[in-house]
Amino acid sequence: MRVVVIGQQAFGQQVLRSLYQRGEKVVAVCSPRVDRQGKPDPLWEEATALRIRLFDMESLRGEQAPERLKELGPDLNVMAYVTQILSRQVLDAAHIGTIEYHPSLLPKHRGRSAVNWAIIGGETRTGLTVFWPDEGIDTGPILLQKEVEIGPTDTAGSLYFEKLFPMGVEALAEAVALVREGRAPRIPQNDADATYEPPCRKEHVQIDWSRPAAEIHNLIRGSDPQPGAYTYWRSRRLRLFGARLVADPPSAGPGTVAALTEGGLLVSLDGAMLLVERVRPDDGPKTAAVEFAREEGLAPGEQLGTSD
Repeated sequence: MRVVVIGQQAFGQQVLRSLYQRGEKVVAVCSPRVDRQGKPDPLWEEATALRIRLFDMESLRGEQAPERLKELGPDLNVMAYVTQILSRQVLDAAHIGTIEYHPSLLPKHRGRSAVNWAIIGGETRTGLTVFWPDEGIDTGPILLQKEVEIGPTDTAGSLYFEKLFPMGVEALAEAVALVREGRAPRIPQNDADATYEPPCRKEHVQIDWSRPAAEIHNLIRGSDPQPGAYTYWRSRRLRLFGARLVADPPSAGPGTVAALTEGGLLVSLDGAMLLVERVRPDDGPKTAAVEFAREEGLAPGEQLGTSD
């Protein structure tokens, strides 16, 4: 079976490597030449090393893209971290069609920030879906799904990189095998159960210290490492990372700095305490919270949350 891999970054690289090592016939790769930092994209580099024919991702936007793909005679397109919506003609350029990975149990959490919103919403389980995309955003029939637990200390980073990333690489390889063997289902999504959230950005993650402790904790860990839940202190915006709840009763009003410890900054919440390990001001790097507090004069008794 002739496969075209469309994707980018480390996830696309690992998917290509996995398919190649399993003996799948990858006839071409579509990838950006460079990543957002201007460095060679890992998928592009992997395809170059394997001497696989390469197309720049931008070429998929042109009117000639479907015909260029059809000339390769692909049976299946495999989308491994694609952030743009591809045309129906590109999706159908492969004889059997196109499959795509998404880090949620579709139809729940459609959209590019599925991992963030699952944690922010306080969910304890999520998963991944390999599906047959159509013109919609994360719509199209389901091929396979796998579930995973969201642990009480998971962040968006740990959930994705330690669980959904490696599981996703294996799931796409499994899905390709099912397609090759003629055993890949097309199970319609139930749109009545669908949810869609926008990309998780700065405007969604300002901390309201009057909210329940669990809700604040979920917001911080669901935004860690990006976009970084934030508060204000002396008109400076601080992003908070590495937060965990402490069962001790609060010693002051919500949002008040209770103590500085070697483990981090203790902040009173409604019914619990929050230990914050690291902070990042807009005008500086991410650093240990206690170091920042000592260097900048953030002392117990001060109130977080105001930009005055």
